[in-house]
Amino acid sequence: MARLERPKVVSLTDAAAERVKRIMSSADNNYIGVRVGVKNGGCAGMSYTMDYAEVQDPLDEVVEDKGVKILVEAKAVLFLLGTEMDYQEGKLSSGFVFNNPNQTDACGCGESVSITPAQAVN
Repeated sequence: MARLERPKVVSLTDAAAERVKRIMSSADNNYIGVRVGVKNGGCAGMSYTMDYAEVQDPLDEVVEDKGVKILVEAKAVLFLLGTEMDYQEGKLSSGFVFNNPNQTDACGCGESVSITPAQAVN
């Protein structure tokens, strides 16, 4: 019986991978990767978090994509399942963008989102 490949919780576009690599190469410390998660707050209910990862928590979901190590907080896995992380540059702003199929709404300022946890497929 063929084994189904488990979907990645988070994937990176080429632009996001290159930006993370540049940031990591100029970081002061020798970090092991990037930690991604969600937190409660904002007008829409939740916001994405992203930070350097110094250590791997035993419950972290570890994703390696395009040469970048991403550690997803255990409590965020169902909220981020299937998310593509992109990096976009515009005339007045630049930053990481999360294209999340579980996102149901976003506030007008773009700082917070509503996310429904992914459901198990039977």
